[in-house]
Amino acid sequence: MRSDRRYRAKASDTSGEAFASGTGARARGTGALAALRAAAEAGIEVCFANPGTTELPLLEALDGVPPIRAVLGLFEGVCTGAADGYGRMAGKPALTLLHLGPGFANGVANLHNARRARSPIVNLIGDQASWHREFDAPLTSDIHSIASPVSDWLHSSGSPAQLEADLVAAIAAANGPPAGVSTLIIPADHQWRPAHEDRPGNPRPSRQRVSSRAINPDTAAKRIKQAGRVGLLIGGNALTVAGQRAAGRVATALGAKCLVETFPARWERGAGVPAFERLPYFPDQAQAALADCDVVVLAGARPPVSFFGYEGIESALVGDERLLVLAEPGDDAGLALSELAGCIGGGDESAFDAKPPTGPGNGAALDPVSIGAVMALELPDNAIVMEEAATSSLPFYAPSGGAKRHSLMSLTGGAIGQGLPCATGAAIACPDRKVIAFQADGSGMYTLQALWTQAREDLDVVTVLCSNRAYRILQIELARAGNVEPGPKARNLTSLERPELDWVALAKGCGVPGTRIESVEDFSTGLARALADSGPHLLELMI
Repeated sequence: MRSDRRYRAKASDTSGEAFASGTGARARGTGALAALRAAAEAGIEVCFANPGTTELPLLEALDGVPPIRAVLGLFEGVCTGAADGYGRMAGKPALTLLHLGPGFANGVANLHNARRARSPIVNLIGDQASWHREFDAPLTSDIHSIASPVSDWLHSSGSPAQLEADLVAAIAAANGPPAGVSTLIIPADHQWRPAHEDRPGNPRPSRQRVSSRAINPDTAAKRIKQAGRVGLLIGGNALTVAGQRAAGRVATALGAKCLVETFPARWERGAGVPAFERLPYFPDQAQAALADCDVVVLAGARPPVSFFGYEGIESALVGDERLLVLAEPGDDAGLALSELAGCIGGGDESAFDAKPPTGPGNGAALDPVSIGAVMALELPDNAIVMEEAATSSLPFYAPSGGAKRHSLMSLTGGAIGQGLPCATGAAIACPDRKVIAFQADGSGMYTLQALWTQAREDLDVVTVLCSNRAYRILQIELARAGNVEPGPKARNLTSLERPELDWVALAKGCGVPGTRIESVEDFSTGLARALADSGPHLLELMI
């Protein structure tokens, strides 16, 4: 019976035979071609792809849709991370094209990060032909179960005729509001079979943001004035220039403390923008930062919680009785702050202006402090910084508050390996802006294939890689837990030595020129030279 069913399915599917002979997706009106044309009409401009056999009709159809740029990633985590960076900076989704469940699973970590960043992304996953799934071929898997935890919208195409409308719906869901991750599973035969000749209109989905604020600004103003000491915790849309200026006016009028969420998706910073500090990462420090606040106003940020569970420390760092939600994540938090400032009678946000950076002193050693100082001094105007340097990046934040204007992206979901791909996607979204990937060596090894994509696409990305040859954050966590003298196995599992990584050689192998840096002077010169040049570069800082 199985062989009979298989024979009938193949014999009746003449378009499948046409594709197998090399003419399928080029044939007029296939599901793949109709869907991608509709995607282009809906505003899609880029597809980050690591395709396989079940995506060949979509792969071939891309040649029939010139507006969509096809970018190859050598690992699916590069594709999903690049789509995240693109979405954050472009404000609209790119496509990813991934191969069945295992291929998608390789990209899940950076989709976890993207979902935390509320980035718009549309994933296209090729599945086995609908009549082939029952045979449980080696790559067949439960894609829904893999995709569900990292997808805000998830659907499996039901027919070739519906594929076009399904993709338009996925794009609309990704755009929001609120923005998010959409995933569309497409059986291979739905891609190569004919779609309807009469195509419905596909207007570009509206991206208007609406606010579902939990409390009216006027009511919030009255409660805040009665609260005593006030703290603001801002994130999301509040981290635009206008949103932060409104937060500065509120904070100045109230004498309030204002902090930025620990891992912002996109944070506009630099001269003329209030230089707020981030909420500390370690829970005891975060608790201390908010301890003197009678009320903590949330504007686009989630209620602060401990990154991990620690004995003796509450998971919720601020009790519900002290929280006032002005705007939820995904709301127009910047508008909510502006209205609140109007109700309160906001002060002068310039009180939070930072001084211009001065650079490191003479004779400084190459360490995180001098690295942060040099970077802040050398940042070009309108740069984009993707920060995944972990412990090495902390001293960068203070001096860069008064640097030239720049956008900063960070590791939103904690799954390392986001930095290099995210910088790659940002460079494609903003080709007129210099991108700096501020990277640690351990996390960089997760997705170093992104360097190859940067070279192939000739992207303006300068990677500043801090090579301390360790998972330093784990060493710090061990010490904080009281294990100041770890045993040989713990030391071995947090060390990247024996053998040491050679990032200059790794970069060269991917087509990116690299330089090993061992002094502050060499870093200052090398960074200035790389920023003045075009195309990708890597600087390996031996710290």
